[in-house]
Amino acid sequence: MRSVVCFVLATLLGACTTVASPVDWDPRLRGDAVVLLGEVHDNAEQHRLRLAALQHAFASGWRPALAMEQFDREHQGDIDRARLERPGDAQHLIDVAAPPASRVGGGWNWAFYRPFVELVLRYDVPLIAANLSTADTSKIVRGGYAAVFDEATIAALGLGVPVAAEVQSAQEREIDAGHCHALPPSTWPRMARAQFARDAVMADVLRRSARSSGVVLLAGNGHVRRDIGVPHWLGTLNNRVFAVGYLETTDDSTPVTVFDAVVRTAPAPRADPCAEFERRAADK
Repeated sequence: MRSVVCFVLATLLGACTTVASPVDWDPRLRGDAVVLLGEVHDNAEQHRLRLAALQHAFASGWRPALAMEQFDREHQGDIDRARLERPGDAQHLIDVAAPPASRVGGGWNWAFYRPFVELVLRYDVPLIAANLSTADTSKIVRGGYAAVFDEATIAALGLGVPVAAEVQSAQEREIDAGHCHALPPSTWPRMARAQFARDAVMADVLRRSARSSGVVLLAGNGHVRRDIGVPHWLGTLNNRVFAVGYLETTDDSTPVTVFDAVVRTAPAPRADPCAEFERRAADK
């Protein structure tokens, strides 16, 4: 079993980082690397640390494309149009390419993500919409992959082949834990199917965006896990992956071995995420 060490990246991140083996980050954030940077969506410190890592890499000469979970794939044209309309205007790009629902309560906190858009515009590298929309995800939960994709796309994404039993079980455990153990087990396979679809779409985006100067994906920690996330669907491109989980110190359920490196931060202040599930259960 590989040893787990914790060290301080004083000059780059300034945070305690647990890794599966000693890693010098500089050689991994360069060239044609496929770098997956996870997150807990509402943790401001994690966003700050990720941005610092990318700023350092860009300042050192790396010029990867940036793919973001926060933009749905159907808005790629909007991203490109906004860049032509107002080059360098990150807020205009967000206003044009992010659906209104993602900019209000319950959606993405764009104050966290705007600096990444600004970084892309400053260095004039590709910005890629990586996510499967909530609408399409819901269709897959209800009706399967064919509710969104044709047969050729299902095959191209790798979704036509059943996943291994251990991958299915691990994804269903994540679904259960992520919903505070409030969902009936009968729903787990359908929701896992939707998560597989999202990861397969993100993997396809990375394959299409991969180039000699690399690509970075910003996405939730579940998506960057090597065992069940995007890397599972990357095929031969997986050989170029460097997957970093950004976990809170209170997270004792996510195994660090599913990432190449793990950055630990204090938990963000937030209300109990399970309180609403418990209230609904009590009302039944």
